[in-house]
Amino acid sequence: QVQLVESGGGLVQAGGSLRLSCAASWTAASGRTFSTYAMGWFRQAPGKEREFVASISWSGGFTYYADSVKGRFTISRDNAKNMVYLQMNSLKSEDTAVYYCAASYGSRAGNLRPDYWGQGTQVTVSS
Repeated sequence: QVQLVESGGGLVQAGGSLRLSCAASWTAASGRTFSTYAMGWFRQAPGKEREFVASISWSGGFTYYADSVKGRFTISRDNAKNMVYLQMNSLKSEDTAVYYCAASYGSRAGNLRPDYWGQGTQVTVSS
């Protein structure tokens, strides 16, 4: 079992920036380490389905982004700290959503199919 806890959400004006963080922990009995999981961020706006935002490979060497956030958002990870981050710049009102951290043991970052989800953190962008 993997626990994911997001933080860093809040209210920001359009054009501003936020940095989301996701802390991962798991039972030692699994024999797995953080670096064996592909990680990602998804978001869900009111009345809409959850959508992919960004993902990163276990090594951090490969990253993928939704077209809507390319050039504005950056995903990164620190395997020594069991953390994954989402730096969000030039925020727009349409970025308003609950953002979820996700982890996958069996799928690649390029086609992330999460096994675990965090509880979500609210991001609100005012125009």
